[in-house]
Amino acid sequence: MASEKKKAVIIGAGPAGLTAAYELLKRSSEYEVTVLEESDAFGGISKTVQYHGNRMDMGGHRFFSKVPEVNAWWENMMPTQGAPAMDYKKLSRQAPLSEGGPDPEKQDRVMLIRNRLSRIYFKSRFFDYPISLKWETIKNMGLGTTFLVGLSYVKTKFFKREEKSLEDFYINRFGKKLYSMFFENYTQNLWGRHPSQISPEWGAQRAKGLSITAILKDMLGKLFHVKGRKVETSLIEQFFYPKLGPGQLWEITASEVENLGGVIFKNSKAVAIYRNADGTIKGVGYEAEGGTRRLDADLVISSMPIKDLVAGMDDVPKDMQEIAKGLPYRDYITVGVLVKKLKLQNKTKIPTLGGIVPDNWVYVHDRSVHMGRFQIFNNWSPYMVADPEHTVWMGLEYFCNEGDRMWTMPDEKFAKAAIREMVKIGLIESAEDVTDYHVERIKKAYPAYFDTYDRIDDLRAYLDTIPNLYCVGRNGQHRYNNLDHSMCTSFEAVKNIISGVTTKENLWNVNTEQEYHEGKA
Repeated sequence: MASEKKKAVIIGAGPAGLTAAYELLKRSSEYEVTVLEESDAFGGISKTVQYHGNRMDMGGHRFFSKVPEVNAWWENMMPTQGAPAMDYKKLSRQAPLSEGGPDPEKQDRVMLIRNRLSRIYFKSRFFDYPISLKWETIKNMGLGTTFLVGLSYVKTKFFKREEKSLEDFYINRFGKKLYSMFFENYTQNLWGRHPSQISPEWGAQRAKGLSITAILKDMLGKLFHVKGRKVETSLIEQFFYPKLGPGQLWEITASEVENLGGVIFKNSKAVAIYRNADGTIKGVGYEAEGGTRRLDADLVISSMPIKDLVAGMDDVPKDMQEIAKGLPYRDYITVGVLVKKLKLQNKTKIPTLGGIVPDNWVYVHDRSVHMGRFQIFNNWSPYMVADPEHTVWMGLEYFCNEGDRMWTMPDEKFAKAAIREMVKIGLIESAEDVTDYHVERIKKAYPAYFDTYDRIDDLRAYLDTIPNLYCVGRNGQHRYNNLDHSMCTSFEAVKNIISGVTTKENLWNVNTEQEYHEGKA
């Protein structure tokens, strides 16, 4: 008689949760897997929102990794294109192709290879992101400002600051002048806190290895065609992207999970973690269809916010409750705006449909507006836009806190205010250029590094005492992970479960070592 399968409950159907579900089912036949997803969509903040034939990417997700296991996983789910995408074909643009790969004009389950361009919009001019040191940058800044930037950077080489804050981290790598121009205001807009109040750990995880020195090395490497040059993650020039947006990958993964026998409950919010007398988890309570239900669990893989996870547990020590309750997050609002034309001119050598600027996203460093970034979905994938040859589909991003003035503003009022900002900073000529818009709000998009975050290690140590609990993903670890690193936390969790390893160190060590992030061994 076959033994009864162990019950694994996975909280969250975002990248980390679905990766864990797929890996556990693929690698072992011992588990009955159930996934609980609070919303009606797959992908978490990596979902794709559809509106009137156009698709929105929440936050902009480049698929790029220096982890071979991740790249192989993506290729298995969505093979790389073997023929040009529609826009590249019309413009006779070259892109690397995979021999025997699918044709995106004929098939949907295909990963495109796209050109990366992210710039800074500052004083109505474009600057490379990360900042380059080419003539165009010097011309835009002016010789006087460039000289001051250089002096400021040289000063940091002799007078290093002790890195107690994110401000110290940036100044040490870019100098105070460049920091004040391109980091200070944007960071405060993003987090709602001055960089001097934010832990330097955020910079260490998101911008490690990036500095003026790294930019110089990359520039010289390209100039002299250095073979095997090491490329910092923020300096990549191409990336993979699902034909129909990031959510497509997770919709496919969810389908594969169900094909393997997994069960996924949408609109099912995990609200309680039930435990045995010895502290181990025995079940998960969730809200669905107006009532609370319960699932028995032999193990739980959680990608839900740590704050909510701990709030749903009983018998948690008071100091651990305080840390979890005080963990901060940043939310955001994206306004999808369909326009007939842009006022911005394409002064690059990159050809685009309709002659639009070729950026994927642009960081807005204008202190006169609240807008943080804007995306141009046409440049992520032409298949994200119903009519990419005659319209421009954009995503305007605003950082806020759930419940604040921006968050609670009615959609129509917020969208019209955003459109006025587009006109103000010269993205479009007038509001008459806008033909449609759509507003989306994203909760807990960014785990933040202040308030009780300085005690996160204590909370982590406590959670690690629960042997059948595995915390994965961005919110599951309260760490601003990239997409690939969120997946890697799930790879490690499943490896531990299958091998019987009890330590959780390998889960928490993902994206903490510089070499792990910036290069492969």
